[in-house]
Amino acid sequence: MAFFLFLLLILLVPSSNAQWPPSPGYWPSTRFNSMSFYKGYKNLWGPSHQSFGQNALTIWLDRTSGSGFKSVRPFRSGYFGASIKLQPGYTAGVITAFYLSNNEAHPGFHDEVDIEFLGTTFGKPYTLQTNVYIRGSGDGRIIGREMKFHLWFDPTQNFHHYAILWSPKELIFLVDDVPIRRYPRKSDATFPLRPMWVYGSIWDASSWATEDGKYKADYKYQPFVARYTNFKATGCSAYSPNWCHPVSASPSRSGGLTGQQYRAMRWVQSHNLVYDYCRDSKRDHSLTPECWG
Repeated sequence: MAFFLFLLLILLVPSSNAQWPPSPGYWPSTRFNSMSFYKGYKNLWGPSHQSFGQNALTIWLDRTSGSGFKSVRPFRSGYFGASIKLQPGYTAGVITAFYLSNNEAHPGFHDEVDIEFLGTTFGKPYTLQTNVYIRGSGDGRIIGREMKFHLWFDPTQNFHHYAILWSPKELIFLVDDVPIRRYPRKSDATFPLRPMWVYGSIWDASSWATEDGKYKADYKYQPFVARYTNFKATGCSAYSPNWCHPVSASPSRSGGLTGQQYRAMRWVQSHNLVYDYCRDSKRDHSLTPECWG
């Protein structure tokens, strides 16, 4: 009888690992050394809303200001990552970001590669948004290339590592070394080719961030805080010689993903993907030819 009760419990209680992606089999973050914040980055704006302690950078948003930081060097390819811990509770309207951009070098005609955490309301998960803007598609008439995910863990409980790998032939977005999106270079017109800097920020995007602007930032819950640590920025800077070899997300120096990494990525996209611009029938896909190329 005890055996049958035990068997029943196994059938009724789901495994705690049931909703986690399979192992990617390779962990690119372990190949690149961490750096101290002040070695590779500097404050960009909101210096009074930024502090460093316990080996982590803390930035926050309140009614008076948000904050942002920027890498010292621009890059033309590389691996860029940080471990980030988000604020729990009501964070609607608030964006916490880690991204690549050359907006300051090319205002009104810039490239950008985003990892953005879209704030949320009580009881609902954060949305992780990945996005790619090419040569001004993020300026004026916006042409975004968004893929959005609900994570398989609570990003407010612990630090998790988020990274962008940018090579001349692909962009790969990773969460704890699990690839969640690969954006290949299908043409020069749809891929970022100019040097970019690495940025992080927290700011008020109430007009669109949470359920298309339905829920706004509520400053009775201020300050909204994000913590960053384990900074990594390795690759070919804009000043590197032409023979500088791009980094890879897989064991192969030629780039791409292994079969096991692809399986992990497909698992995430089948279980955690909540929006894909290529599958949005309301979008004008003549503006995003990479969806069908």
